[in-house]
Amino acid sequence: MHKVSVIGAGISGQGLALLARSLGYEVFVSEKKTVNDEAKRLFAENDIAFEEGHSEKVFDCDEILISSGIPPQSEVLRKAESLGVKLTGELDFTVPYIKASDLVCVTGSNGKSTVTSLIGHVLNRAGLKTGTGGNLGTASSFFAREDFDAVVLELSSFQLARASLNLGAKVSIITNLAPDHIDWHGSYEAYVKAKSRVLTLRSPEGWGIIQDRDYDALMPSGNIIVMTWDSTPKHETAGYITMSDDEASLTINGMTTHLFSYSDTDLIGTHNYENVAMTLCAVKLLGVATDGMERELLEGFKPLPHRCEYAGTIDGVRYIDDSKGTNVAASVTAMKSIHGRKIIILGGQGKGEDYSPLAKAVKSECVYAVLIGSEAGKIQSSLEAEGFMNFRTVSTMEEAVDVSQSLAEPGMTVLLSPACTSWDMYKSYKARGEHFCNIVKEKSRQ
Repeated sequence: MHKVSVIGAGISGQGLALLARSLGYEVFVSEKKTVNDEAKRLFAENDIAFEEGHSEKVFDCDEILISSGIPPQSEVLRKAESLGVKLTGELDFTVPYIKASDLVCVTGSNGKSTVTSLIGHVLNRAGLKTGTGGNLGTASSFFAREDFDAVVLELSSFQLARASLNLGAKVSIITNLAPDHIDWHGSYEAYVKAKSRVLTLRSPEGWGIIQDRDYDALMPSGNIIVMTWDSTPKHETAGYITMSDDEASLTINGMTTHLFSYSDTDLIGTHNYENVAMTLCAVKLLGVATDGMERELLEGFKPLPHRCEYAGTIDGVRYIDDSKGTNVAASVTAMKSIHGRKIIILGGQGKGEDYSPLAKAVKSECVYAVLIGSEAGKIQSSLEAEGFMNFRTVSTMEEAVDVSQSLAEPGMTVLLSPACTSWDMYKSYKARGEHFCNIVKEKSRQ
């Protein structure tokens, strides 16, 4: 019997273990930390052995399956390599078993979760049985259990870095590129190379959708559609999406069609208009008719939690939760996408990024900044270097909202988009966003 070990017992690892077991393999799961009760139940029900803390047992196998997020410098992976044990990434193991007529793969530095979820929403609204997941919620391995018309996968740079088999995607999307996870990949160039694999490993006749500004970094080949806010793109490709003042259009082989009007969606910000445009372009490339049905197909989609999500209104001031803005590029995008006078709440635990671009955006887009968390001092230094002095440092989220409320005037927006992770004060960006929203809701009732 083929013996496999799975590194990691999170959602990805659980999915790998269950798929391997369903294929008749003997499965052993090794988790560095603790295994949660739900995973223990699943393993017991499926005759899967596991351990907490890596031991020599993990190497007693024919193949090691690596769940998403396990860093390449992990000690257990380095030892496996030295022992000559076969290592297989999550996508290489699971994608061949996915049962879908069409596969769409989405990655990017920011916006990939929204685009993935929105494509799934639109396809389901159009009557297709669609599975949506990957790095977002449901692991890719779970889509091997039943047949689908389409499966839409969000893929992280971690997953893609280990992918070598052709994904067979009919449409592959890179929403945008910006520095992120440099500590994991070692360099920005390695990070971009990992992201680009979603294009190089797609179906030969498949389409790729990217930003025109990212073309030179990616150097893609085949059927590529670029997105631009200019009247025409800078690069010659098979097609392009043009973003104008109030609508988006798609041009392929010289023929231009309407994609959607911005008034068709309730999503906030110009970056979300890009997300919708990429979504509807992908849906069209799958052969699904959208003309005249854009509002109907988009209807009912709610912004993903903590991604430029409306939190409430206090004294005529709008509060927006973008706690998922955990890097500089995401927060800069949020600031530039939301029009009008703004106060921004920044800070948390950093990723070693340069805050100069953040400071430039704050100076251009905001009237005030409220700083919080362990990176407050570094962000303050960048703001001062840029000549922006309208900031105040606080210790808690309650203080941050109080100060913002005291400074804001009717018609303004208070934006929580920290440009940092939450781990210095919260267990996750979700917990941070929920705390912010709860404070706003309580104040709005007063």
